[in-house]
Amino acid sequence: MRGRYATGMSARGLRPASLDALADESVSPLVRKAAAWSWRLLVLLAAIVALLWIFFRLEILFVPVMLATILAALLMPVVDFLDKRGAPRSGAVALVLLSGIALFGGLLAFVVNQFIEGAPALADQVTASIEGVGTWLTDGPLDVSPAQINEARDAAIEALQSNQEKLTSGALSTAGTLTEILTGALLVLFTLIFLLHGGRNIFGFVTLAFPADVRDRVRDAGRAGFRSLIGYVRATFLVALVDALGIGVGLAIMGVPLALPLASLVFMGAFVPLVGAVVTGFLAVIVALIAKGWIYALITLGLIIAVQQLEGHVLQPLVMGRAVSIHPLAIVLAIAGGAVLAGIVGALLAVPVLAFLNSSIRVLVADDPAAEEAALEAEAGPVVQAEADDVEEPEG
Repeated sequence: MRGRYATGMSARGLRPASLDALADESVSPLVRKAAAWSWRLLVLLAAIVALLWIFFRLEILFVPVMLATILAALLMPVVDFLDKRGAPRSGAVALVLLSGIALFGGLLAFVVNQFIEGAPALADQVTASIEGVGTWLTDGPLDVSPAQINEARDAAIEALQSNQEKLTSGALSTAGTLTEILTGALLVLFTLIFLLHGGRNIFGFVTLAFPADVRDRVRDAGRAGFRSLIGYVRATFLVALVDALGIGVGLAIMGVPLALPLASLVFMGAFVPLVGAVVTGFLAVIVALIAKGWIYALITLGLIIAVQQLEGHVLQPLVMGRAVSIHPLAIVLAIAGGAVLAGIVGALLAVPVLAFLNSSIRVLVADDPAAEEAALEAEAGPVVQAEADDVEEPEG
């Protein structure tokens, strides 16, 4: 009896564990794995949402730092070149920054001045086009009466007057936006100065937060990501310059007004991959349509398509494809996601962030980080390999 009683107690004592084992066995292994993956993915999703929340709360801080990092990738090789030739580091930074500000300011002033000078002639063309459309509506196949045209014009004026309060509040919000832009521009400038002067030391200090056994791997990943960023910025600059020259020369030959300002807009728009040059090129088509008519608009459209084909089949594979080894679909999805999350700024930052993360993560998870770095340099080609010595290990 005692033996049987002890056996029964033992069985009852093991019963919960036995039930758990039976319950686990009754569930398909696929379902168990799916459940394990699900809660882990939920934790990762919660972490991503928390990071995005922090980013948007501190957007006025993070966006200028990211823009300054991209500008540093463009200007750092020039500063390093002057530094290696014996120029003081601070003097090289000052010279490069002043030259860059003068160049950008001159380009912006030129574009604005050209638009101001060409606006009256373009306004005359718009007036003539509107009168032509009105004549076609009244005398053409639609047979619209002048009274109907006047009613439509009066309705538009009335709608504008009724929404004047909204327009005023929108102007006030625009003033607030301009204040934020000015604040962000100052943050970009100061951050860029410190990155150019001592960015490697800053990165070395930040990596001290990682454990000693992984610190070198993190630094390798950071160097690889910054190399990709350098390659992306330089390749984008070259592609934008070719787009602007091709479209600008074509518009000038056809005698389209504002050819040079439109080419400048194409150059700046090309820094948003795949879509920026298309949008600014479409603006050139509209100007050609208003100023010169349908034939010149179609020729302008053909010119833009030809330049885009040159970019897509020659420049992108030879320059961008070597500097940034990312599939075009990933680029399109990154731009779309960035635009949804942060508008124009998100679309501008999406691809450089993706290029940085692509290279840095590959080195971070590689079994042999040095071999992976060498493979990334081989993929990047000689344009970025030439700067390999400039992106040296940060001082700790």
